[in-house]
Amino acid sequence: MTVLKTAEPVPYSRISGIGGYRAEHAVPNADLIEAIDSSDEWIRQRTGIVTRHRAGAEIGVLEMSEEAAVEAIANAGISPADIGAVLVATVTFPYATPSAASALTTRIGTGPVPAWDISAACAGYCYGIAQADALVRAGTAEHVLVIGVEKLSDFVDPTDRSISFLLGDGAGAVVVSASDTPGISRSVWGSKGENWETIRMTSSFLELRDTPGTPFPTLRQDGPSVFRWAVWEMAEVARQALDVAGVEPGDLAAFVPHQANMRIIDELAKQLGLPADVAIGRDIADNGNTSAASIPLATERLLREQPQLSGGLALQIGFGAGLVYGAQVIVLP
Repeated sequence: MTVLKTAEPVPYSRISGIGGYRAEHAVPNADLIEAIDSSDEWIRQRTGIVTRHRAGAEIGVLEMSEEAAVEAIANAGISPADIGAVLVATVTFPYATPSAASALTTRIGTGPVPAWDISAACAGYCYGIAQADALVRAGTAEHVLVIGVEKLSDFVDPTDRSISFLLGDGAGAVVVSASDTPGISRSVWGSKGENWETIRMTSSFLELRDTPGTPFPTLRQDGPSVFRWAVWEMAEVARQALDVAGVEPGDLAAFVPHQANMRIIDELAKQLGLPADVAIGRDIADNGNTSAASIPLATERLLREQPQLSGGLALQIGFGAGLVYGAQVIVLP
């Protein structure tokens, strides 16, 4: 009987490089408050956001992804030709097919590697890390490029008070590589489909096509329900991620949650009992909520501002529309 040949597995993976792209146009609260009949104080108190960044008409998902990817690959000390797969987490690429990931392979020069998009909203980056970790450890690829990217400004109704003032644009990228030591823990991830409509589009594109007068689909959320879910249920997911990694809160150098809302970030840190010396990603104050891009952008900022965190442990957790969630402990690159 012929025995199939399979890839040789490797024991561990790690994040070897990180990069980010922050959209060029700063949009302070003052620019948005008239349309939602609100105030700068109200937005700051409810969300912690002072400003957010949004891309111009000429900059899209692919352009932002390319900038972040090139930086991550360079910081990993490899070339684009070394990349064995490309994963792009996004819900704002304006084409259902083909994927943003496949176009990106040509833009950055990886060659004909497997490439696909991940539609997991604000958990998309953590889903990508889980998949890249599995690909590397299975021996399928030595280096996997993972990108979280959104141009949420394309799907904003400026008069909507539920979510529009939260959202920004940007991209964050990492390279996940084979490693001799553990660099990414087992992921805790899942979904809660019974709450599928808690964060949603106002209509489908088929409704836009078939029903006269249907406005262009934009984002909405049930803010109080999302807040309660994020604070209470995601704290438990974060604890599970620490448990499966064999890590205590005091072992962490950093905590990088999805940048959904500063109050959610603060409450999660409190629920987890994080020591005062654990650095917490708070990129939302200046960059807004960038969905799939928020965790890698917040991580990139922490490492740029506090390079001594490199090599330490970080708990990252994403959660959003679906309702989907994902978390893992990583060694910071």
